[in-house]
Parts: sequence; structure tokens; C-alpha cells
Amino acid sequence: MSRANPRASIERTVEWVDTDASGHQHNSAVMRWVESAEAELFLRTLQLPDYFPSVPRIHQEIHFKSKLWFGQGITATVGISKLGRTSMTYAFEVHGHPHGQWPGGLAAFGAVTVAHVPPGFQKAQPWPAAVVDAVASAGVE
Repeated sequence: MSRANPRASIERTVEWVDTDASGHQHNSAVMRWVESAEAELFLRTLQLPDYFPSVPRIHQEIHFKSKLWFGQGITATVGISKLGRTSMTYAFEVHGHPHGQWPGGLAAFGAVTVAHVPPGFQKAQPWPAAVVDAVASAGVE
């Protein structure tokens, strides 16, 4: 994930509800943390509150590298990697903090692609100037 592109991170603790019968994170927990980091990026870092009502996911890819355990701290980071005419891709990483016998480190990484489909439209539309300007001024092509 490029450090030059706009990024945002959140920190959380793996809660009991985030785990499955094997005692480590359920696969869906990773995407919830990534979506929280996405909200941090678009609402607070880029200040684009109109982003969320119009960005259905069109592709997501997750690579799991290690387990995360109940009570373990995590950091989820999202960074924009590509801005297209009607879509955007962002990369993410989820790192576990040291926890008991577990040293921590990269637990999951991947990418999410969203399309810009404003309310009232059935197909993707070009990004509004505010989005293009905010993302471009942060260095993404």
C-alpha cells in the first residue's frame, strides 16, 4: 500500500462477537474494520460526506495471513490506490498487535473496488468534481 496516497487507520479490539467457533476472527470482522477505516478516510480525512450513499462494492478481495484473537488489538488501514472515471479502488491492511503468545503483524490485506452510483441512477456515473479534486490533490491518479 503506497504511503503517498490518502490513507486512514482505525484501532479496535477483537471482541467476542468478532470471533467464530475456532476462537479467532470471523472472516466478516475484517471487512467491518476495513469499512470503519474507509469511513475515517472519506468522512474525516478527505471530508467527503456524500461519498457513502452512492458507492456499492463491485469487487472485494481479502488475503488472510494470520489469526486474530479475542481481546487482541488491531489496526486497520485503508488507502486509495486508483481513481477511475466511475470507480475507485482502495487497498487495505489489518495488523494485529502483540497479544499473549501471539507476536502480532499483518493478519489480512486486500482491495475493494467501489462504483459511483448516485441515488436515482441504475448504472455507474462519473465521480463528482469534489471527489476527483479531493483525491487528486492527495496524489492519486
